[in-house]
Amino acid sequence: MREGWKSVKLVEACELFNDGDWIESKNQSPKGIRLIQTGNIGEGFFKNREDKARYVSEDTFLQLKCTEVLPGDLLVSRLPEPVGRSCLIPDIDSKMITGVDCTIIRTKDDLLPEFLKYFQLSRDYLSDVDSRTSGTTRKRISRKNLGLIQIPLPPLPEQKQIVAILDTAFAAIDQAKANIEKNIENAKELFQSKLNEVFEEGGEGWEEKSLGDDKLLKIIDGDRGKNYPKKVDFLQEGHCVFMNTGNVRPNGFDFSNVVFITEERDNLLRKGKLQRQDVVMTTRGTIGNLGWYSPDIEYEHIRINSGMLVFRVNQEKILPEYLFALFRSSIITNQIEEKTSGAAQPQLPIKTLVTFKFPVHSSLKEQKEMVRLIEKMEGHQERLMASYYERILNLEELKKSLLQQAFSGELTLRQGSGQAKKKAIA
Repeated sequence: MREGWKSVKLVEACELFNDGDWIESKNQSPKGIRLIQTGNIGEGFFKNREDKARYVSEDTFLQLKCTEVLPGDLLVSRLPEPVGRSCLIPDIDSKMITGVDCTIIRTKDDLLPEFLKYFQLSRDYLSDVDSRTSGTTRKRISRKNLGLIQIPLPPLPEQKQIVAILDTAFAAIDQAKANIEKNIENAKELFQSKLNEVFEEGGEGWEEKSLGDDKLLKIIDGDRGKNYPKKVDFLQEGHCVFMNTGNVRPNGFDFSNVVFITEERDNLLRKGKLQRQDVVMTTRGTIGNLGWYSPDIEYEHIRINSGMLVFRVNQEKILPEYLFALFRSSIITNQIEEKTSGAAQPQLPIKTLVTFKFPVHSSLKEQKEMVRLIEKMEGHQERLMASYYERILNLEELKKSLLQQAFSGELTLRQGSGQAKKKAIA
């Protein structure tokens, strides 16, 4: 540690170090004093979430003897994710309290809350928090253990300098990230536009079809009968993959986390087993995610759950990869958006899907050429996106590096702003 710096327990550096109040649903009101919850605490920033705001009345505040949260206080979430994240509380033009899973920190005069906020983003702090957590399924840290964490305490002038350095550097980094994220959105929109153009060309050979045309394809739902597997039937290894919605993403299957059923259970089920070249769509909850059971997928036995449908094409009339690409275009996604029913649990039933219209070229050779063009565009987009995401990761690593330097006493104004600008330009 740098000469002239002290190391103190977090609790010793605080004028106020209390948990929030036990607020039950029956204590809440439609308006009044704002209840700040763990969901409002980002990693170093406050998430207002006014649409989900909760309140208590002034009478309840007095009756429960609540602790008021003031602008400039730090709130620490003792629940994931991650445990120990914190934010400075802004002035939201409302009196505030917080829940029992948050710790209120009001620092003493020799510790800037902004300095502590930055320290609570550092690897050292988060690692120390993690070592003091309890719980297996859901980790948490007690207020007592949180208070035992050692924090660096430089003289106030150095704290101010470090905060100024990090403010400047993080602002530059965040602007660079925002620019990259805008580029990512632009790249997605460009690909979607090009994808739509492929199917909107029109002219000779094009025909309008519907998903209800059983000469073109069949729509198959899953088995929802008495043999539908229960939670106890799922295995980490086994004969047949039983897909959940996490396995079907917007642009294909994701088998990074799968469950299986036995061969006996598989044989008891009637509908909903995939054949090679089938296309799958989620039709309940998250609508419109897609997968194509192409020959390169390693699993030989796969079944859908009750929130999906299988599209089995007549390959003499339409290629499965063509249908998979078409389903990702706005020709289909716009119809999904228009026809989806149900608010709490959105659904897209077969009786609605069969009315969907879409263009098909009569030539399989032309369909294959369209797919080849789409795959080429997608390959270019994936490389571009990978480059963008790598740059974002590099910027996040720069933040961590700057924090490490700051709290080891190695950071200077020149180093901080210079590194941030260099990365932002790169």
